[in-house]
Amino acid sequence: MRSWLPAFLPALLAACSVGSDDGVVDVAFIASPDDLSAEGVRLGPAGQHVRAALSTGLVRIDSNGVVVPGVAERWIVTDGGASYIFRINEFDLPDGKRLTAQAVRDALQRRLRQLRGTSLGLDLAKVRDVRAMTGRVIEIRLTSPMPDFLQVLAQPELGIDLGGEAAGLMSRAEGDEGLVLTPLPPERRGLPEQPGWDDLVRDIRLHAVPAPEATEGFAQGRFDLVLGGRLSSLPLASTGPLSRGNVRLDAAIGLFGLDVRKPSGFLGVTQNREALAMAIDRDALMQPFNIGGWLASTRVVPTSLASAANPSDERWASLSLEQRRSVARQRVAQWRAGAGREPKVRLYLPPGPGSDLLFNGLAEDFAAVGVSATRALTLSEADLALRDRVARYASPRWFLNQFNCAVDRAQCSEDADYLVSLALDSRDSTEESSYLLEAENALLATNLYIPLGAPIRWSLVRADIEAFSENPWNIHPLFPLSGAPI
Repeated sequence: MRSWLPAFLPALLAACSVGSDDGVVDVAFIASPDDLSAEGVRLGPAGQHVRAALSTGLVRIDSNGVVVPGVAERWIVTDGGASYIFRINEFDLPDGKRLTAQAVRDALQRRLRQLRGTSLGLDLAKVRDVRAMTGRVIEIRLTSPMPDFLQVLAQPELGIDLGGEAAGLMSRAEGDEGLVLTPLPPERRGLPEQPGWDDLVRDIRLHAVPAPEATEGFAQGRFDLVLGGRLSSLPLASTGPLSRGNVRLDAAIGLFGLDVRKPSGFLGVTQNREALAMAIDRDALMQPFNIGGWLASTRVVPTSLASAANPSDERWASLSLEQRRSVARQRVAQWRAGAGREPKVRLYLPPGPGSDLLFNGLAEDFAAVGVSATRALTLSEADLALRDRVARYASPRWFLNQFNCAVDRAQCSEDADYLVSLALDSRDSTEESSYLLEAENALLATNLYIPLGAPIRWSLVRADIEAFSENPWNIHPLFPLSGAPI
């Protein structure tokens, strides 16, 4: 995985945390308070982190972004990758309910039903059957092999919930200063008792705050860790008295680009939408942020995820930026002559100094081909809006499922969805990758999404926080932050 090296990083020196130590790790999420208490299966990043702490799945993702055992002690993969057999760590939950294979099967089936109509539900479309084989063994059968299946199964939304009582790693309580999570001792998780547990661990206190408050609080020593940073707030991370901590950037993969929300007027013509995509100098967009290693992209699926049998290239690879802009100017001039007015677009970006810089770059690029851009104050009035999501797993299917017509009617392609459905039924990996590449090309042909590159995610981490590691999923589990041994 690539390494992102912000040029300002060497200037930020790690040191011991300041202020009084009350034995609690204070974690600030750049999010709204509702995100921390979200229920159901449509969770934002903050809600996913809380859910992962309170409700463990068969497997989970650790601090390094690697799949590790959850309520399943171990597993094997059989039938050429179409069957996953898990051995459950059977034990009694706090309310007396027994965590058995049958209970886990029932919980998973309920969750799969709840996920229908979501992109994660589409990611799990290959699940054919879930059955309890014995009291401690559960099997999940797929319609065809899926190399990333364990990564999908480890998502927080698939935590085991037995009708109100979850098999989790932590318990929660509402404190005066925020939500407090307490690590559950091993014996409450079906593991041998560990002497001196209370002396080893600390509670985690969560705060949901705006980005300026998060960075200021970190600089003042009120927060030990800040999570949820995006490009919109990145300039805040590199300013102020941050000598007590470090800026950490995840080498995230995912979607970072512009959705065409209103394909009318100038944007009602496919070639015009492509003209805007051709006009953008993607590398120059990131220069004001002083980030090294960022990967620009003109495709929905990063070329690094294409298979060797079906490789993909960046769009317009044979044209220079000026040649692309020359083509775009001709299309703009043709539309202007026919419409009798100047082409204009309204662009919505989330509030923040990083968005201000991004808008300036995009507006300059659009102006270079004769299109003026203004900043939309609300999403509803925007012609173009930023899509900024981190992938759950490294497969073209995740990217394509984000645009499925069942999830997103505005930017979808029924032709692309059909090709993805053919890929689902294929047992041959080469044939499957071919269908997925065709599906991506069908989606690109609509030009209803203008790719820019990889999403940017940053955190602020105090020097004494050891259980933190950058990873491509922007997942930083809360349980290890407490100092609890895994």
